[in-house]
Amino acid sequence: MSKEKDIEQEAVQNEENIAAEQENEATESNATEATEEKDPIQVLEAQLLEEKNKYLRLYADFENFRRRTAKERIELIQSAGADIVKNLLPILDDFDRAIANNETIEDIKAVKEGFGLINNKFKRTLEQAGLKEMEDLKGKNFDVDHHEAITKFPAPSDDLKGKVIDVAEKGYFLNDKVVRFAK
Repeated sequence: MSKEKDIEQEAVQNEENIAAEQENEATESNATEATEEKDPIQVLEAQLLEEKNKYLRLYADFENFRRRTAKERIELIQSAGADIVKNLLPILDDFDRAIANNETIEDIKAVKEGFGLINNKFKRTLEQAGLKEMEDLKGKNFDVDHHEAITKFPAPSDDLKGKVIDVAEKGYFLNDKVVRFAK
């Protein structure tokens, strides 16, 4: 319904722009006729009016462009979210099947193996979407661009000063941009 309103509104606006252009053309032709007969002040006023009309048309075109690009950007963001959800649905189905099977199964080894397979499938799907896990950070220098400190305590040895001692939560990159800092 909103697309139909947008289309109707754009059509009305186009009709208004065409009518304004026709009016401006008539004014321009009158202005050129006036330049032959009238004094310089009237000529300058006609030229000023012509420039104002050009400015208004240009401004209206820019506003239409701005609205259209904003609308396209919103649609792109919404469709990108739909794509990742669509890719995650098979994993959700796998979890549902695993939960249903776990109610009757007695072999713990099979349960562990099943959840391991689902975990691997989930990681692969996220990697295909551009998610990358930060490498193991224990013993590396603390970097404020990639790490978030939870607590600070004295280093057990001098060689561990300013280094990461333990990782509570892994950090992740999405297309080489940090989406979650390692804690």
